[in-house]
Amino acid sequence: MPKASNAALLRLHATDNVLVATGPVVPGPAPVMEGGSLEVLAQVTLGHKLAARDIRAGEKIVKYGVPIGSATQDIEAGAHVHVHNMQSDYTPTHVLDATAGGAG
Repeated sequence: MPKASNAALLRLHATDNVLVATGPVVPGPAPVMEGGSLEVLAQVTLGHKLAARDIRAGEKIVKYGVPIGSATQDIEAGAHVHVHNMQSDYTPTHVLDATAGGAG
């Protein structure tokens, strides 16, 4: 039986440049499942992404070992990675605006 872990962050694939929160995470050092820790810069909740390392504007965001979008600005290691600093390369912006309650 696998040993239980108190890791707050999980890398889903070895090539990912983001980590996923396994529950609520607050700013400060947070343990990473495969070892080590990451200095978290912003509070996030279950399932949200944090930059595992500095990510440059225009660089692909990689999760599950595949690109899921692109950084719209430089993202510091430990920062929340979400629609405010990345864009989907697959979902039109008007769809994102509509799901966020925007006018479209």
